[in-house]
Amino acid sequence: MCRCISRKIASGEAAAGQARLEAGYHRVMEIYILRHGIAEEAKAGVPDAERALTDTGREKLRAVLEQARHGGLKPSLILTSPYRRALQTAHIAGQVLGCHKIVESEILVPGSAPKAVWDAICARRREPALLIAGHEPLLGMTVGYLLGAPALQVDLKKAALVRIDQESFGGAPRGVLKWMLTPRLV
Repeated sequence: MCRCISRKIASGEAAAGQARLEAGYHRVMEIYILRHGIAEEAKAGVPDAERALTDTGREKLRAVLEQARHGGLKPSLILTSPYRRALQTAHIAGQVLGCHKIVESEILVPGSAPKAVWDAICARRREPALLIAGHEPLLGMTVGYLLGAPALQVDLKKAALVRIDQESFGGAPRGVLKWMLTPRLV
C-alpha cells in the first residue's frame, strides 16, 4: 500500500470518528492484533517460551509496522504474551509506533481462550488504541470472537496485523473489522 493511500485511509477514518463523536456516539477503541514475527525453530531441550525472533522475522515485522505507522497507528498500550518472541515483537512495535507502555499478560500465552483476551480488553476499555501481541491459534480465534463470529477461522500469518474497532464493552463483543495487513502486502 503506498503512503498516499495510507494517508487517505487514516484521514477518512479520522473524519468518520469525528462524525460519530459529533453524533453523540461512544468513543471507539481501536484494537490491533499482532502475531509475532518469524521465530527460531523449536529445539530439543529448549522451552517453547524461549524461542526468539529471527533476523528475517524482525525485518518483516518492522516492514508491517512501518506501513501501519504511516497509516496513523499509534497504540496507547501494548499488551503482550510473556513468551520471548512475542515480547520482542511488542518491543519492536513500541519502538516503531512510539508506544513505550508495554504490559505482559499470561492471558496471551498460546493455550489461552479468546474470552479471556476479551476480558483483558474490557479491563482496559479506557485505552483509545490497544495493541495485542501474541500467538496463533489464540489470536486468530480472538479475531473471530471479537467480530461476534467465534466459529470464524482467521489464519494470521507471522507478523500479520489486524485492526478491529469496538464501541461497546457490555456483553459479547461486536467489533468491526477495519483492515488486515500481512508482510506479503508491504
